[in-house]
Amino acid sequence: MAKKSAPPSAETEAVAPAPPAPAPGPAAEATPRPAPVAAAPSAAAPTESKKKAKPGRGAPRGKKLKNHLKNQQQKLAKEGPAPLKKAVGLLKSMKRAKFDETVEIHMSLGIDTTQSDQLVRGSVTLPHGIGKSVRVAVFCQADNIAKAKEAGADIAGAQDLIEKVQKENFLDFDVALATQDMMGQVSRLGKVLGPRGLMPTPKAGTVIPAGGDVAKAVNEFKAGKVEYRADKGGNIHAGVGKMSFDENKLVENATTFIDQVRAAKPSGVKGHYIKSVTLSATMSPGIPLQV
Repeated sequence: MAKKSAPPSAETEAVAPAPPAPAPGPAAEATPRPAPVAAAPSAAAPTESKKKAKPGRGAPRGKKLKNHLKNQQQKLAKEGPAPLKKAVGLLKSMKRAKFDETVEIHMSLGIDTTQSDQLVRGSVTLPHGIGKSVRVAVFCQADNIAKAKEAGADIAGAQDLIEKVQKENFLDFDVALATQDMMGQVSRLGKVLGPRGLMPTPKAGTVIPAGGDVAKAVNEFKAGKVEYRADKGGNIHAGVGKMSFDENKLVENATTFIDQVRAAKPSGVKGHYIKSVTLSATMSPGIPLQV
């Protein structure tokens, strides 16, 4: 008599043969494959951990330079606000750059820049100049063109100069002067010259009145006439010389500039007009002045 086969157990089901693999086709290609193992980076390849330089930031400072600047800041903090002559001496003692740095004045004014009658703007002729050549362009016509060039203007012209600025974007000058009879045509350049602070205006002394001396205006700016204007925060910044100047020359230039800004105080200002004055150089910390 034939024996009955035993029912399949769980172990038997677990080891059941797998179904046949599907034939190669679109479905087989869609089956995900294990990702390949990435090769270790070579010594020559840059690693992701290396930080990239951010725009607007200079090179990192070394330990020696950090300590030097820290000592300077501590020294200035102990000194407190200094008289102008003493501040110039401190500034010269802190010189470390190899080039001839520009000495700058920074003034914080107690003005409301949202009020049009409190805008502080003008120009001042420094007794010893600013220590660099100034490129001057003059918008004028007729005989004034020859007078401006004889006085040292880098370029002078009428409609031809206006078209050169408009069509060729010519802006190779630091100061733009204009005679009164040319302002109607020069006003068309407001969108080009205005954002760069080059637009001639009577307040800045860059518009020569009718019958004015064109040669004298050019000579003043070539010799070191400085234009200043308060920014949105009520601050004024201007260069008043070079580090190579004698101390007395720097003191006279700075005094002349501060006195001019003080004399330009708007009538609507209430409270303190000059809140603070700081003297600095291109590569040095600021030194607060006694005002």
